[in-house]
Amino acid sequence: MAAVAALLLSAALTGCTKANEEQPEPEPRKEVVRLDYWTPFSGGDNQFMTEMVERFNKEQSEIVVVQTNSRLDDYYTRLRTAILSGNAPDIAIIHTTSMPQFVQNGYIEDVTAAAEQVGLDLSQLNSNIRESTEYNGQSYAVPLDTHALVMYYNKKHLRQAGVLDEATGKPLIEPGEQGFRQFLEQIRQAIPADVAPMAMPSTRIDSVWLWWSLYNQLEGGGIFYNEQGQAAFNNPQALRALAFIDELYKDGLIGANINDSFKLFYDGKAAVLFLGMWGTGAFEKSPELELGVITVPVLYDRPAQWGDSHSLAIPKKHNMTDEKRRAAMLFSKWMVEHGELWAQAGHVPSMTKVVESEAFNRLEYRNDYAAAADYVVYWPRHPKQWSMIEILIAEFERMIYDKQTPEEALRHAQLKVDAALEE
Repeated sequence: MAAVAALLLSAALTGCTKANEEQPEPEPRKEVVRLDYWTPFSGGDNQFMTEMVERFNKEQSEIVVVQTNSRLDDYYTRLRTAILSGNAPDIAIIHTTSMPQFVQNGYIEDVTAAAEQVGLDLSQLNSNIRESTEYNGQSYAVPLDTHALVMYYNKKHLRQAGVLDEATGKPLIEPGEQGFRQFLEQIRQAIPADVAPMAMPSTRIDSVWLWWSLYNQLEGGGIFYNEQGQAAFNNPQALRALAFIDELYKDGLIGANINDSFKLFYDGKAAVLFLGMWGTGAFEKSPELELGVITVPVLYDRPAQWGDSHSLAIPKKHNMTDEKRRAAMLFSKWMVEHGELWAQAGHVPSMTKVVESEAFNRLEYRNDYAAAADYVVYWPRHPKQWSMIEILIAEFERMIYDKQTPEEALRHAQLKVDAALEE
């Protein structure tokens, strides 16, 4: 009996061994790719971006995106320093306006081939937005959106003034400079004295955005530098646009000494506000607003409005692996394909099929200005462009506070830009 038992045990062990040999070996577990992602967002933009990153991380298990958000004030200084010191993130948001210095200095990668490898067809993006990230026919970032200047209005105040089309909910504005002035005059006569017909800060960049928009609406306008690379914006078209804005300030159609135009409009204390699309997500939640929004009215020869884009770029890294590069592009692909989520903040998505989707069109207000993507005028591609804009801001502020005329503002700004270009 003992011999039989031993024989059976031997057979059983042999059978187990054979069975184990025939089973395929388990596939090695894939390592999760971690992507360090830097962003410069605040307020609603930061909230919506964080939600998108969390959703991406939940929907797949191969990539984990770790977002680090910084203040815009020092974001680009930190990013340049990180790239130069070898501590750059794997992927980062870069505004189109800031891209020239990153491309010129070789701080970010050409992503044309990397996009193709993950099936991201960049030709499916709005051509005006896409071209803002292309240099010598190559793509250096994946644009996520455009965030252009738009005109917000409080329907309650416009209705009171008789300048609201009740059938469409759109403002009734006659053509040209005179038509827009008359529109604001009617509002001023009808609304309470503590409500501004139009709100715009007396300081900061807002008046520069509006000037750039109107200047580009004029035939022959929109020139910042000439072919020799010198400043060339002290010209009749630029003066016409700036003089019109100055008149709105001087005549009180833009409220005096406004510091926070966003809050003023949010609280129902302004009838009209020019601001970027990023205000939509917040304004639609205000209990004091009966909100409306349109693209910048065409006062001159053609539609145009200032705009910029948030773009996803891959900083140059000595240790950037193909695996991480692929992961960064897969993340970028997911982001543009889910642009309706980013549109909740107010931006217009870069991908055409997203703008045409039911999900995007269910969002109120965004469709009222989605066409702006085709008419956005970006700042010139110059590595020092932000510094040049700061010169304009300072000179326009002096004009607004009646320290100089529009003619003097443009002349002084052009002289200072030329001097800065020689440094």
